[in-house]
Amino acid sequence: MIIRAKAPLRIGMAGGGTDVSPYSDIYGGAILNATVSMYAYATIEPLYNGKIIFDAVDINCYAEFDSATELPIHSELSLFCGIYNRIVQLYGLPPLSFRLTTFVDAPKGSGMGTSSTITVAMLGAFVEWLSLPLGEYDIAHLAYQIERIDLNMAGGKQDQYAATFGGFNFMEFYDKDKVIVNPLRIKARYVHELEFNLLLYYTGTSRLSATIIEKQADNFSHKAEKPLEAAHKLKEQAVMMKEALLRGKLDAIGEILDFGWYHKKQMARALAIPK
Repeated sequence: MIIRAKAPLRIGMAGGGTDVSPYSDIYGGAILNATVSMYAYATIEPLYNGKIIFDAVDINCYAEFDSATELPIHSELSLFCGIYNRIVQLYGLPPLSFRLTTFVDAPKGSGMGTSSTITVAMLGAFVEWLSLPLGEYDIAHLAYQIERIDLNMAGGKQDQYAATFGGFNFMEFYDKDKVIVNPLRIKARYVHELEFNLLLYYTGTSRLSATIIEKQADNFSHKAEKPLEAAHKLKEQAVMMKEALLRGKLDAIGEILDFGWYHKKQMARALAIPK
């Protein structure tokens, strides 16, 4: 038996950063994103030799463990170990034996939510293999908990939900990890025209989103005036983008993206904190 799962990568179109705590907890966040035809893949092959094998093909990283109820966190494969540990703990499972192989169509640090997407893909494979009672919201929330709480990885909430639900979504974020995903019913001719006018390409560079997000969260915690105002404007941008897509006003999207980029740069600006 072989179990396969995949989850789509996403592009952020508006509101990016307003899903980051503590901003979303205090003021509520709003984001519009869309998934593309690029994916993270996960394959589970059950074994009967008392071994657990992790093989991340795209980053050429391999690890092998003896079956146990808890694995040590591997530096390069922390997501693999974190997912396994949480599932075994959550459902009281005995030590499992399997090979988990993954591949992602985009490089790490590309800004397309690769870490969260591969987390969702791996969870999807485990859900299918073990017949776990998890729906879409459950999978996305569990992926968020594993990344942000168990592994203490800095980031927001949008990526896990984009990878789980797919398509064009207007997402709302509130306190106590409340998330509402609103799928958008955009007319096909608008989507086709948008696809014709968009180009996605790799610049050959990557960035550590965790560093940027940590700075944003720090600004929010200290109620820095300009970053907060910028975040409020980005929430407005998400609503503007939603209306433009639903009403087919595609000519306005360039201006909306420019509006968001201007305010996005203000959100992670350096903050002078009194000592």
